[in-house]
Amino acid sequence: MRLSTKSRYGLRALFDIAYNAGSQPAQIQDISRRQDISPRYLEQIFQGLKKHGILKSKRGPQGGYCLAKSPEDITVRAVIEATEGDTLIVDCAGRKKGECGFDGSCVTQTVWEESNSRLNEFFESITLKTLCERGEALGIKREQDHRFMYFI
Repeated sequence: MRLSTKSRYGLRALFDIAYNAGSQPAQIQDISRRQDISPRYLEQIFQGLKKHGILKSKRGPQGGYCLAKSPEDITVRAVIEATEGDTLIVDCAGRKKGECGFDGSCVTQTVWEESNSRLNEFFESITLKTLCERGEALGIKREQDHRFMYFI
């Protein structure tokens, strides 16, 4: 299984939001700068994450992107499925019985199904909260988004 940059960058960006912005909207320019990801590409990735109910956006001067759920409720598996479509190692691991000409006579089919199951369990066990805890343990400094202040 080879994950695309969509899932890798999507997970990094979501970590960034959870770690640096918390419940406040995060500016895409700040996420882009901290994670070294093109703002335009982030916008594309964020559309899929919004569609799957992981992210939400707010317009206006105090707007930006924020998590649609709490960090402990967003798993790595959910992010991968939102960006990649599925987490299958090989196509036959996700087929229904009878869809493969080798059903019942393919010794490797069980290997792919079991590895896919174990990988999904692993991805399901890691949340954004887990990543934030790992970020703290690594000593990654938190940075507040740059907001424009308007004085009357």
